[in-house]
Amino acid sequence: MPEPKPAPVKGPASYFPSIEKTYGQPIAHWLALVAGMGDLKHMEKVARLKSDHGLGHGHANAIVAYAEAQKKA
Repeated sequence: MPEPKPAPVKGPASYFPSIEKTYGQPIAHWLALVAGMGDLKHMEKVARLKSDHGLGHGHANAIVAYAEAQKKA
């Protein structure tokens, strides 16, 4: 009997393979940058990833959203 396929990744983490391929850094790198941004608001963190590191809006937003969700979990 074949192994069941794992459920597809949903939400912000679904962007992770593309982010790693596009920017050449592991997700842990980007999450560490976000963690170092302290108490900035969500969109301020997104703006910083875009301006300082060249990420696209969707990728930056996914990283920040994931990081914030992990803090609440």
